[in-house]
Amino acid sequence: MSQAEHFDTVILGSGQGGKLLAWHLARSGQRVAVVERQWVGGSCPAVACLPSKNEIWSARVAHLAQRAGEFGTITGPVTIDMAKVRERKRGMIEREVAFHLQAYASSGAELIMGTGRFVAPKTIEVQLNNGETRTLSGDQVVVNVGSHAAIPDAPGLREAQPLTHIGALDLDYAPAHLIVLGGGYTGIEMAQAYRRFGSEVTIVEHGQQLMGREDADVAEEMSRVLSGEGIDILLGAEMLRVEGQSGKHVSVTVRTAAGEQTIEGSDLLVAVGRIPNTAGIGLDKAGVALDERGYIRVNDRLQTSAPGVWAIGEVAGSPQFTHVSVDDFRIVRDNLAGGHRSTRDRLVPYTMFSEPPLAHVGLSEREAQKQGIAVRVAKLPMSNVLRTEATGETQGFMKVLVSATDDRIVGFTMIGAEAGEVMAAMQTAMLAELPYPKLRDAVITHLTYAEGFGPLLANVPPRAAAQ
Repeated sequence: MSQAEHFDTVILGSGQGGKLLAWHLARSGQRVAVVERQWVGGSCPAVACLPSKNEIWSARVAHLAQRAGEFGTITGPVTIDMAKVRERKRGMIEREVAFHLQAYASSGAELIMGTGRFVAPKTIEVQLNNGETRTLSGDQVVVNVGSHAAIPDAPGLREAQPLTHIGALDLDYAPAHLIVLGGGYTGIEMAQAYRRFGSEVTIVEHGQQLMGREDADVAEEMSRVLSGEGIDILLGAEMLRVEGQSGKHVSVTVRTAAGEQTIEGSDLLVAVGRIPNTAGIGLDKAGVALDERGYIRVNDRLQTSAPGVWAIGEVAGSPQFTHVSVDDFRIVRDNLAGGHRSTRDRLVPYTMFSEPPLAHVGLSEREAQKQGIAVRVAKLPMSNVLRTEATGETQGFMKVLVSATDDRIVGFTMIGAEAGEVMAAMQTAMLAELPYPKLRDAVITHLTYAEGFGPLLANVPPRAAAQ
């Protein structure tokens, strides 16, 4: 082992939380090193959040162009140039890389491109991408290495060389028939995008509904949306074997309640979950313990079992969203400065960028029932929101959960246009513990989607009726 170079803070991985912490600490006068194996800025700007939303937007434009006649705009035949779609996405990534490199330079944090692993407590050996080796030690070390797509151990699946979201976002063609293994958020986003680019698409889901964590009415509405666009959905499907090679010809044989069936396609995308990047990085030599799922075990301050070692983001078992990693950064930043910030009781929202999008914050009906929390439930079809009369975006609904014992809003779900933006307003009310009649009776701009809060909350049953 070479002589260790000493830093105040060493951060393994350059994901959202880690890079923000690096820039903050470096600007505060610390000597900071960030070790990144491949993607400057982490996966979000390179192969995940931003690239996926970039291509989803291109797919939305294609869909609108194909429907232009409904709005009085007459066009000729619409064709999709997937090479141009990819070029637009790659241009965005190049701008993101330039931004991140400038941020590192201006902050004073050192970005080290290479593969790092612990060789001793708070000591990391880095195999640089240029072939050289450096050893770094820190007064404190932060692990921010994220996760990767899971590939199930099914006969023939690995041999088929399936796409993950990374490869699916870098195709320069629309598959003739894309088979998507997994009916979760990533699978649905990619399925709808490629259907709009012109692919035949089949979703194969092991569970009995799409998006297994959602309430049944939410999953059913999303199924209607996707089926309405011509996407085939196969539920309760146990994968038996895969034959062929993705990108050429592939067949997936599954068992359902109706018996065995085989789906023939041209390309195969696997989107069935994530695995933490904790294997092979020497965590045992650092004294960092893992939980039963392979994630780093942390307390509510994001401290690991090893003194002076912290973990941020997905690898720490935090909800797998970039905005949660940002909050993890704030927690570690403040605790390093002597604060007492915690992950407990934080209100974590999320949005799936389908069209219409799905947004959720707080409790679902299923979670409330599981936790024994009595709630009052109100729903409003998006077709009852006047804005949709103008835009034609009538699919979906809003659903709110209000405590049965007081008037606090405890959960909100929306499938509908601009759901993520609308949900943020409801989240604000929840954070402020605003009694729902205050929002119900608020004067909200006409014609907006958020105007639906009024009739939605007017549907909340009286408190006595829920007791």
